Amino acid sequence: MNILFLCTGNSCRSLISEAVFNHLAPAGWKAISAGSQPTGRLNERALRLLADKGIPTDGYYSKSWDALPVMPDIVVTVCASAAGETCPAYLGPVLRTHWGVDDPSHVDGTEQAITAAFERAYAILRTRIEVFLALPLDELAQDRARFKTELDRIGGLLPA
Repeated sequence: MNILFLCTGNSCRSLISEAVFNHLAPAGWKAISAGSQPTGRLNERALRLLADKGIPTDGYYSKSWDALPVMPDIVVTVCASAAGETCPAYLGPVLRTHWGVDDPSHVDGTEQAITAAFERAYAILRTRIEVFLALPLDELAQDRARFKTELDRIGGLLPA
């Protein structure tokens, strides 16, 4: 099964999601990320954060949803539409859910505040991915309605 983490720029939150998911996922599950308007570069702070967590990012790059290497089965938007950000709507016969996270790359302030924003985004995404991977995935793959309900529930979870 392929899961697509989608946002606008594909430089930070979707990259973190892709890398964390692939680092933790069981065999047979693969994440990709993309953007509706990709920046064409990955966020350096996001790359450093992932490296500090021991999560590889080799081979990852900012890409458009028009150039996906595989067709996704599940699409998770990670943009923060509550912050006035426009979330792209992926069209296709896939399960869709929204796991909105504020964009840490837009935080202004002290180095400490910016670092805290990146750590917070990482913690939220990692928590949601861990809960996702703890689901009975084989069972849910046979029940799309129940799977959708679980995906939507996860989108509201925050780290403890």
